[in-house]
Amino acid sequence: MNKIKNVAVIGLGYIGLPTAAILAANGIDVIGVDVNDNTIDAVNRGEVPFVEPDLASYVAGAVTQHKLSASRDTPAVQAYIVAVPTPFNPDRTADVTYIKAAARNIAPQLVGGELIILESTSPPGTTQLLGDYLISLRPDLNLDGADGKPAIHVAHCPERVLPGRIMIELVTNDRIVGGLTPEAADLAKDLYAVFCQGEILVTDATTAEMAKLVENSYRDVNIAFANELSVISDKLGINVWELIKLANHHPRVNILQPGPGVGGHCIAVDPWFIVAAAPEEAQLIRQARETNDQKPDWVVDRTVQAVAGIVNPKVAVLGLAFKANIDDLRESPSVAIVERLSAKLDGAELLVVEPHVTQLPRQLSGLANVQLGNLDESIASADAVLLLVDHDDFKEFDHTVLAGKPLVDTRGIWQ
Repeated sequence: MNKIKNVAVIGLGYIGLPTAAILAANGIDVIGVDVNDNTIDAVNRGEVPFVEPDLASYVAGAVTQHKLSASRDTPAVQAYIVAVPTPFNPDRTADVTYIKAAARNIAPQLVGGELIILESTSPPGTTQLLGDYLISLRPDLNLDGADGKPAIHVAHCPERVLPGRIMIELVTNDRIVGGLTPEAADLAKDLYAVFCQGEILVTDATTAEMAKLVENSYRDVNIAFANELSVISDKLGINVWELIKLANHHPRVNILQPGPGVGGHCIAVDPWFIVAAAPEEAQLIRQARETNDQKPDWVVDRTVQAVAGIVNPKVAVLGLAFKANIDDLRESPSVAIVERLSAKLDGAELLVVEPHVTQLPRQLSGLANVQLGNLDESIASADAVLLLVDHDDFKEFDHTVLAGKPLVDTRGIWQ
């Protein structure tokens, strides 16, 4: 049974804020900690700084009921959930800078008995690193209660939710909890049981870390198979969408859909953590990652071919997010494709349509031949159309206006 009444969630991003909101909605007093003043101010107004269905009502309700607030300062509480970014370094090893920064702010607040949960997706051994780093900052404490010192309890609980369905899947999905000690795992399990209706599976921290990486690597390998099929099919003059549909009629075949590449904070990143941990053994995982990373260049080449012979072409580019119906541009192959097209199509104008954002991301905002526009006007004035994201807006408009225009459809919605 959960005995924790107050929690600090460190990092109010796409995972941290929903986690804070769902805890607050279930009676926990939550303080969200972030370094972005705009995010802090938005949360304290009961607003959400990004697009995620149903999250706004949870945040507004929790703030109104004084169960959720946001701050720059890390408070003294019974439990900390660390949900900060873990990008990779140039050599594709994990950058744990943000985790260590969170630890430095948590350490002065500790008195012993606190639960510290790492939710950030991490390579095997990162939870142990966090625990050891906290103890190095607070040598008067320890991780297991030995030597008569007060213990802190450190665990890992990786998120496994789908953007666009986060508030549903936080509640319904099974969770994995791994502790540095059995007591840490049990404390974390009890806390997540406050809102999680799925099964909560207990293991050690390293196995929990690896489980999250394996889940996303499995998906990456299967997407790579679909993406490689699309390139092969194009060479052979085969409609890959029809091919996959036919093959999937086999009772034991379920090929995924190809796309312009793989994006997001998980699938495009996590497999590299396994490769870094076992570079000689992770051959298939590495190849899948490289296959998916090469797909944007193939899309760029297909688009260049589509406008060959057109002087100063205008290309309507539909979608920047890494998946449909969200505003998340992290690691999005669509952003990379637009950036490369801008450099490769000399004299071209790229009319980008992304209904879920109001301004271009930093990588594109300074490019003179790239502008953000609306759907109807961009398609009307375009010489060619490149579809990168299967947003509902793009599925539902009148497709007859595309007649006569060269099309590059990376999602198969016009096939």
